[in-house]
Amino acid sequence: MAFPSDEVLSRVYGEDAPRAAERLSALAARYEELFGAGEVQFFTAPGRTEIIGNHTDHNGGKILAASITMDSIGAAAPTDDGVITIVSEGYPDPIVVDTKALDQIPHEGGSRALVAGMCEAALKRGYQVGGFNAVASSEVIPSAGVSSSASFEMLVCEVLNHLYNDDAIDRADYARIGQYAENVWWNKASGLMDQMACAVGGTILLDFSDGVKYEKVDFGFDELGYSLVIVNTGKGHADLSEEYSSVPNEMHAVAAELGVENLCQTTEDAVLRRLGELRKACGDRAVLRALHYFEECGRVEQVERALAAGDKDAVLAAITASGNSSWEWLQNAYVPGMPQEQPIPMALALTQIYLRRIGAGVCRLHGGGFAGVIMCALPKAETAGYVDYMAGYFGRENVYLTNIRQVGAACLG
Repeated sequence: MAFPSDEVLSRVYGEDAPRAAERLSALAARYEELFGAGEVQFFTAPGRTEIIGNHTDHNGGKILAASITMDSIGAAAPTDDGVITIVSEGYPDPIVVDTKALDQIPHEGGSRALVAGMCEAALKRGYQVGGFNAVASSEVIPSAGVSSSASFEMLVCEVLNHLYNDDAIDRADYARIGQYAENVWWNKASGLMDQMACAVGGTILLDFSDGVKYEKVDFGFDELGYSLVIVNTGKGHADLSEEYSSVPNEMHAVAAELGVENLCQTTEDAVLRRLGELRKACGDRAVLRALHYFEECGRVEQVERALAAGDKDAVLAAITASGNSSWEWLQNAYVPGMPQEQPIPMALALTQIYLRRIGAGVCRLHGGGFAGVIMCALPKAETAGYVDYMAGYFGRENVYLTNIRQVGAACLG
């Protein structure tokens, strides 16, 4: 068992390297307990934060996103029988997938279906799959909008890539493999942003108008003297697939009325010219969601220009505008039909009160929405106070200080 070097851990985890070493050591001990000694290798895949571009990827839009320091880790070794066995910390049953009998696994949701779907997607794209034993652990908040599922998917992709494909799988194909598993095996109409942000690392500008194009950009909250805080509002969105899927479905309905498949193939002016008939055909919410799409993509382009000009403070104003649009136009701040439960608006309202009092900082709804988490970026000097403030309402265990991580999915050695 070759344990990752101090140099590798420092590059990936920075000041948190000693704690990462403890986590990996515990994982190694658990692996040996379950599977015995072997040529085990270690893997990591981060969660992600969405900076600007809420719900645009599935219609060919643009997004600014980044990986975060919360990650999933795994210890894995190949097997000769073609069977994948993953024991995940906190879950009672192992994930067992026979890669030679994928057609016998039902599409019924759950991690087993997800792994099987990823294997099928990899094979369809011309890659190799094979068996391995693995133990996994994750600090990415589940069902909360920081992409715990995508982090797990990218961890599995990294294992398959390193063990069976000589590290030849492109990061965009990592994302496509994860998306296929969610779309086909989970019946979840997800895009590619979550997987790309978890796979690539750092801050990336994504453009989905013609496949998947991305470039790393020079942006970090640290450079502004800011911290990134994620607040879990206490209600997950694991049971909200219908609400989540309604967003791309309604945007696609507007696009179809305009004679195209995705909104990237039309314009905001085209929507405005036919506003009356679109409202009748698709409903007001669908049209508002389409308008959000165009305005949100425009914000990403504005931020792209601002970053090129070195005006990184302009990103903060765009984050606020993006969050407001998600709340008011996209309307994914709470579940329709359940107005008595609004944890996201409550967390945003409390945060806005705090930020107004200190005169700095931004916040926004984060991720798929309807439930889950919010993000807040604020001056480092105010971080401890904000954490204490929000902990008083949501519990200290639900307030997470994190940061942008420069390394995406990776084999640690």
